[in-house]
Amino acid sequence: MKFFHLADLHLGIRVNEFSMIDDQRHILGEILRLAETHKPQAVLIAGDVYDKATPTTEAVKLLGDFLVGLSRLNIAVYMIPGNHDNAERLAFAAPLLENSGLYIAQAYNGEIAHFSATDDFGNLNFWLLPYIKPAAVRQFFPENTIKSYNDAVAAVLQNAYNKIDRSQRNILLAHQFITGATTSQSEEIYIGGLENVNAELFAAFDYVALGHLHRPQAILRDSLRYSGTPLKYSLSEVSHEKTVTVVDILQKGDLKIAELPLNPVKNMQEIKGKFAEISQNATNDYVYITLTDELEEPHAISRLQRIFPNLMKLQYENSRTKAEFSPKAAVNTKLPLDLLQELYTAQNGSSMTAEQADYSADLLQKIKEDLI
Repeated sequence: MKFFHLADLHLGIRVNEFSMIDDQRHILGEILRLAETHKPQAVLIAGDVYDKATPTTEAVKLLGDFLVGLSRLNIAVYMIPGNHDNAERLAFAAPLLENSGLYIAQAYNGEIAHFSATDDFGNLNFWLLPYIKPAAVRQFFPENTIKSYNDAVAAVLQNAYNKIDRSQRNILLAHQFITGATTSQSEEIYIGGLENVNAELFAAFDYVALGHLHRPQAILRDSLRYSGTPLKYSLSEVSHEKTVTVVDILQKGDLKIAELPLNPVKNMQEIKGKFAEISQNATNDYVYITLTDELEEPHAISRLQRIFPNLMKLQYENSRTKAEFSPKAAVNTKLPLDLLQELYTAQNGSSMTAEQADYSADLLQKIKEDLI
């Protein structure tokens, strides 16, 4: 069976106050054209379908049009909610939609939903694990001590392993942060690394279709993979090559993975140099501009916007800005637990004990969960 692996569509997202809905409409059209050419039997969408729990009308319609397009091509869809999605809203009428080949994971209820398909090599099982947090899992496993995301995923998968036939091919969709993966600016980083999940937990699955991180990448093995976003959503993604991941799974243990490049209607790039040089190279792309002129150009933003209509951000980098840089600016890049440990050391003249660090991480995580 051949399938496309997608994730992190973030339909309805605004980047630096620019609506990306037209770009997303174009790129989903590109994916439909690729599907028509390469003829996958299924499309996997591994979470963060929308950018907000309450998506815009435009975003909902865009997803509907995309799913209808896949249905017309006779392609089954397996989809899970990510941390940006409202699981109940995304899975509205899910049991009814299964009759149309659309399988959507609902909020975790103690079991991982799974669906079976067949091909020339026998049964193939799709396991749909929605994004989970420790607080959502504890009630189902009162006998387990579940403090971290790793604890939560371990409990959930251990419970599922009793039902998995390992002689068959098993595909998992999940939306979690796997330890060792590379992040981007447009992703949310959780306190103290508690969101990390060990890759070894997924050993029972022939392929793990991951969502959550925006850079396409494999972790430990080719078949434990993030597809990445179909578009660039932050400056840190400028160098990313956005693709559709194509997986062709034959008999058990035999799968082929490829990536099909995606061509956005507008790319995203970073431009650095002097005003006079930069202003000679107009583009319709989304741009982040860094001016290196020692003297600020009068009305630089308005002048550059005439040349770069999709200017996302303008900043200066010169001897003055470098002199003004203070180590305090680095505070914004540190995790809350790191800052708390630094404060403790400064006040007490010694570092936290491991027990104190664990307690602090737990407390900060509870605060975080209350805010989400």
